[in-house]
Amino acid sequence: QVQLVESGGGLVQAGGSLSLSCVVSGRPSTYYVIGWFRQAPGEGREYVGTITWSGRRTDYADSVKGRFALSRDNAKNTVYLQMNNLRPEDTAAYFCAAYTAWTTEINEYTFWGQGPQVTVST
Repeated sequence: QVQLVESGGGLVQAGGSLSLSCVVSGRPSTYYVIGWFRQAPGEGREYVGTITWSGRRTDYADSVKGRFALSRDNAKNTVYLQMNNLRPEDTAAYFCAAYTAWTTEINEYTFWGQGPQVTVST
């Protein structure tokens, strides 16, 4: 089965930057779509962005567009989420997830990472 292991996260000041990594192990060739979601305490999980391993297609939620950037390193089976100009409202646990086709719908994703915490202070 597919496993996703995340690293990164931590405390950063508003306006600062932070990067998260998602390493995908035992990945069947069909699981080529990686989505990102976040969840604040007491809130539901919301969409952040999506990328394919080919890199030919990406998508971002309006709330992070122009500030967050997705990239991938196929040789390392790793997807990166670069977060710039962070705001206090970005504070949340961030999850990567895998699926077999392009989607931005949370209920479609099959495998999930651990969700490290990102905290943005004022």
